[in-house]
Amino acid sequence: MDIIDPLAEAYASQFTSPDEALLQEIATTTQAMHSHAHMLSGHVQGKFLEMISCLLQPRRILEIGTFTGYSALCLAKGLLKDGKLHTIELREQDASVAQANFNRSIDAGKIILHIGNALTIIPQLQETWDLVFIDADKVSYTQYYQLVLPLVRPGGVIIADNVLFHGQVLQQPVSGKNAKAIQAFNEYVLQDAQVDKVLLTIRDGLLMIRKK
Repeated sequence: MDIIDPLAEAYASQFTSPDEALLQEIATTTQAMHSHAHMLSGHVQGKFLEMISCLLQPRRILEIGTFTGYSALCLAKGLLKDGKLHTIELREQDASVAQANFNRSIDAGKIILHIGNALTIIPQLQETWDLVFIDADKVSYTQYYQLVLPLVRPGGVIIADNVLFHGQVLQQPVSGKNAKAIQAFNEYVLQDAQVDKVLLTIRDGLLMIRKK
């Protein structure tokens, strides 16, 4: 199910600042070589993440779900000079590709890649986060949110990807493990008085959450 009209998506891309050469190459290679290439953030969403990061000027960013590194490189653009981005990837093969991509970036020294289970790794980092991007296994979204929210500074932002989950949350009743998990996550955040939130219809849906 196409959430966004392909013509509208193409039009949005046309009027969005172009990606730098490295990001274009990562996107092209991922599309050509990876069986789950649809997981890549892509041009419009990537530029949105970059812009939010540049507006916030974060010192500490957490990304849950690295994939091939495209979104991390977008988010890193807004880091302060002494800033760091911690990104977590469960799959070793994807982590290896991402690290190779990071090594080619001018922001390589600001990005720290962790391999393993995010629920285990996050408590070990002992950081206060300015910006968090959640884009990992959908069943754990609520757990990730519960874990990171106390570690986000007041005024900090959490962005969760795939909150429309290919349109499956729009179908009643919601069915499928991942769609049900995303629906539960969306409802959980909606009821959380600690945050303001807005669901954006960018690509597969982004839930933007600001801690009060």
